Amino acid sequence: MYLKWQEQTIGDFSAAALSNLYAEGWLFSRAGKGAMYQTRSLRINLAQFELSSENRRILRKTENLALDLCPLPYAEYHWSIGKLGKDFYTSKFGEGTFSANKIKELFTDPAKNNFNRLLVYRLGGKPVGYCVALETDTLLHYSYPFYDLAIDLPNLGLGMMLQTILEAQKRGKQYVYLGSATRPSDTYKLQFGGLEWFNGTKWNTDQEELKKILSLSRQN
Repeated sequence: MYLKWQEQTIGDFSAAALSNLYAEGWLFSRAGKGAMYQTRSLRINLAQFELSSENRRILRKTENLALDLCPLPYAEYHWSIGKLGKDFYTSKFGEGTFSANKIKELFTDPAKNNFNRLLVYRLGGKPVGYCVALETDTLLHYSYPFYDLAIDLPNLGLGMMLQTILEAQKRGKQYVYLGSATRPSDTYKLQFGGLEWFNGTKWNTDQEELKKILSLSRQN
């Protein structure tokens, strides 16, 4: 379950309004048009981001991965994409986590969802991963990633995330939002320079404190 301190439905989708809401720990959800929740949000301050040695190792292992930014709705949607996403989330988080129909809705129906960008990751020209995202002039919200688990490429998920951070930096964004930090398994998101997390009141850069919080969530 996602950590949700508050929930609301908004009607102002201007870039300025979204920038302010995201800066207060709010994220768009897949619950419906305008649906947002406030949580322990994670973001990369791109002015502070530099590749670490570990980041560079991941990039070397995924150097043939290409990223395309496509508009939503996605004209090339096919039922196999929905199945790929459903199978991915079922394998990672359990049955019923994400339906193929919901993925189709996110890809094809702007009246029912909040996202305007699709990140498509290719190997040799073939799509192997996707991420539904929100892009404004100042931010990119990397929201619902999934990829083909049968692809024999170590660190594919991290490679997708790193490619996205670098692309957002190149495009002059201020922040990349990486969802929330609520489970022990979310610690993989903590390996990026410029990382900040929202503690309910303000943004924090103390990763050791966040690791302790996530460790306690395992015990609970």
